[in-house]
Amino acid sequence: MTKTLELAIDLLKRQSNTPLDAGCQDLMISRLEPLGFKIERMRFGNVDNLYARRGTTAPLLVFAGHTDVVPTGPLDQWHTAPFEPTIKDGMLYARGAADMKTSLAAFITSIEEFIAENPNHAGSIGLLITSDEEGVAVDGTIKVVEVLKARGELIDYCIVGEPTSNKVVGDMIKNGRRGSLSGKLVVKGVQGHIAYPHLVKNPIHMVAPAIKDMVETVWDNGNEYFPPTSWQISNMNGGTGATNVVPGEVEILFNFRFSTASTEQNLKERVYAILDRHALNYDLTWEYSPPYITPRGNLVEAISKAIYEAYGVTPELSTTGGTSDGRFIADICKQVIEFGPLNATIHKLNECVGVADIEPLKETYKLTLQKLLA
Repeated sequence: MTKTLELAIDLLKRQSNTPLDAGCQDLMISRLEPLGFKIERMRFGNVDNLYARRGTTAPLLVFAGHTDVVPTGPLDQWHTAPFEPTIKDGMLYARGAADMKTSLAAFITSIEEFIAENPNHAGSIGLLITSDEEGVAVDGTIKVVEVLKARGELIDYCIVGEPTSNKVVGDMIKNGRRGSLSGKLVVKGVQGHIAYPHLVKNPIHMVAPAIKDMVETVWDNGNEYFPPTSWQISNMNGGTGATNVVPGEVEILFNFRFSTASTEQNLKERVYAILDRHALNYDLTWEYSPPYITPRGNLVEAISKAIYEAYGVTPELSTTGGTSDGRFIADICKQVIEFGPLNATIHKLNECVGVADIEPLKETYKLTLQKLLA
């Protein structure tokens, strides 16, 4: 029972269903205060956030993560109780084991060991922890970043403990994420009896050519770090349920996952141009989440070497997957990467991590501290 595994189990016992923290941050604070960290609790709405910092000089390396977890799903389909951490056949089972309480535990123990060996280390160490990453993410990391930005506190390096590994732990680092641009499009027609087509305007028929154009549009070709931007419809709803009524409107929900080769404004302008070219009567509202990218540099090099030393694996750089809080932190930090356990069981029933992978994770974070701050 290593210190990292013991702390991970203590965190996993806490039922921190988003946006609840359930005492996880208090547990982390109890380990950080004796190390000389200045603790700032930041509560926004019903969300608990923690910002802790040791040191006042640059460079500042921050570990970032979240204590909240997604719902368990049907309890009778778990092999073990999701908030009773269980080790079986070399795996640690619990909700949040991979996403991302094991990473949180590894943050703490890596810092403890690093400071014990380097009490007068260069620069500063920080932690930015929220309980609002798995939910709507409006009162969590984004709010803490606003506070730090307002007082001019910039971060030099940030490691987000998201589960990024694919087939074996250490094989993938996320050095950026695609942006997300969602649209709610309502195309308006004229409702009427289906037997009198000259008296109606079918909005589904009217929007179909525009949909074809958007499907066939090459939005960009991607770049060194990102695949090409994609456009997809997620939902399409129209009609009264009757078979003899032409609907008066159709609602379409769509999403761009876009690279840094495109911008929010450029994508919006091109969508409007297509819709207007087809002379549609429509309303369109948007939701936006920015992309971010960390080119190869000090942080990528340091953690890549640390992963190889700890796991014997050379990591691949990737920007695939969904969004993370890295997109908010990138506003005050030029070098943000994500690295953590295998992502195979995240958000699933019987979420788990390999016990043998936990100490190397701690060692990876510790070695990265040594390479950048020792």
